[in-house]
Amino acid sequence: MDSLPEKLLKNNKTTTTAWVFTYFSKNCPMKVLLASLLAMLLISCGPTVYLDFDKKTDFSGYTTYQFYPDIDSGMNQLDDKRVMMAIDSVLNQRGFTKTDSNRFYINFYATEIISNSRNTLGIGVGGGGGNVGVGVSGGIPIGGAVVNHQLTLDFVDAQGDQSLVWQAVIEGEIKEKATPQQKEAYFYSVVQKALQKFPPKK
Repeated sequence: MDSLPEKLLKNNKTTTTAWVFTYFSKNCPMKVLLASLLAMLLISCGPTVYLDFDKKTDFSGYTTYQFYPDIDSGMNQLDDKRVMMAIDSVLNQRGFTKTDSNRFYINFYATEIISNSRNTLGIGVGGGGGNVGVGVSGGIPIGGAVVNHQLTLDFVDAQGDQSLVWQAVIEGEIKEKATPQQKEAYFYSVVQKALQKFPPKK
């Protein structure tokens, strides 16, 4: 049987989950197989970013910023501070400066919905005559409740009519009982992913 890399090269396409399970069940010890299945099920997708911006705007002069003084994000004050710290950190690393003589304002707000974890696990193992079969299906929830989080960043021109010129909507999820450190890491990751797209390429 072809090795996994050789099989991928021959197919020249993404391997299906079922094929991976079949491959490992025929080539790996049972303990390694079960550990691999658990790891694959626990891996979650990263945040998704949706962007919109004014194509007529010249963003080359947008190098200084400030937060709106009366932001009403819908989050608690601790999370507001975490988002601001993440924005400051990412923008400062990229050469932007926060000042009252700013070129654009930043506003942000969020919606949060608590739901059960979408990761579930159900494994059935059977064997006989040296053959082992493994099946995976919906079953026991893993990881407890999660917060489905949507964070919106608005960049507003500080001059003229103060119109919206750039917007990012980031969708992600975090454990409901996340620690302060986990929350800080989460907000930094979603802000960093969004601001990689600023200024936009027309």
